[in-house]
Amino acid sequence: MIRIRKAPVGMPDAERQEYVRYMTERHPEIPSGTLDILLDGDDVELTLIPDTAVKFQRIRRITGYLVGDVSRWNNAKTAELADRVKHGGIT
Repeated sequence: MIRIRKAPVGMPDAERQEYVRYMTERHPEIPSGTLDILLDGDDVELTLIPDTAVKFQRIRRITGYLVGDVSRWNNAKTAELADRVKHGGIT
């Protein structure tokens, strides 16, 4: 369920609910969160903040394999990972 956190004073409830309906249809991947509504002249800025972070799995190239989790590797492959030279930059 999407809740309204911020909205302009005096905005009719029907208009608020229409913005909630619009964001629910536009972002079905976000089932619950908070909505901020900001009016700037004729422009409306809608900010939807999910209650929970969108889950994803990080995939890395390690020792020639694309992996997200090394928990199923054997001892030899885990040792190879531990022996790698790590360079500066993005980790």
